[in-house]
Amino acid sequence: MKKFAFKRIQETEELNITAFMNLMVILIPFLLITAVFSRMTILELNLPALDAKNKDQETIELQLELVLRRNSFDIQDANIGLIKQFPRSQDDTRWDQFTDLLVEIKTRFPEEEEIALLLEPNINYKTLMQVMDHVRSAEVVSVLSVETIALFPNISIGDAPAEAVSNAKK
Repeated sequence: MKKFAFKRIQETEELNITAFMNLMVILIPFLLITAVFSRMTILELNLPALDAKNKDQETIELQLELVLRRNSFDIQDANIGLIKQFPRSQDDTRWDQFTDLLVEIKTRFPEEEEIALLLEPNINYKTLMQVMDHVRSAEVVSVLSVETIALFPNISIGDAPAEAVSNAKK
């Protein structure tokens, strides 16, 4: 005679997830509190036009360029040439004189809003951002208050031309 083995049907046990739920209740607020929310600022830049130098020669307009070199800032006009050169070191830059000249140029050409920044390859990012801040606006002291005026908000960036041989020997 055959013995019949009765298979017992086993009931599935319930998963105990209370420990996991307790962990999530504590972990999610902790991660949200310690998360670092970063804020990005975007600067809008314009590339120099290819035909900027091919305009009509009858109307001479100011095409302001600022050449950022390792030891100097050269403010120049693309048509005329060098306007002023500011010597500087890696540690010290005379921002007050630099801003005064830009304000003077802006008073002579109030409709001009464009400037091209021409960089040497070894100019660091911090210097570039400082120059862009000083070129975009300036604080001018009037009789009773300090006013912020817009100088050249439309900024283009390019590569600096090679320094002349006469300047390299100095």
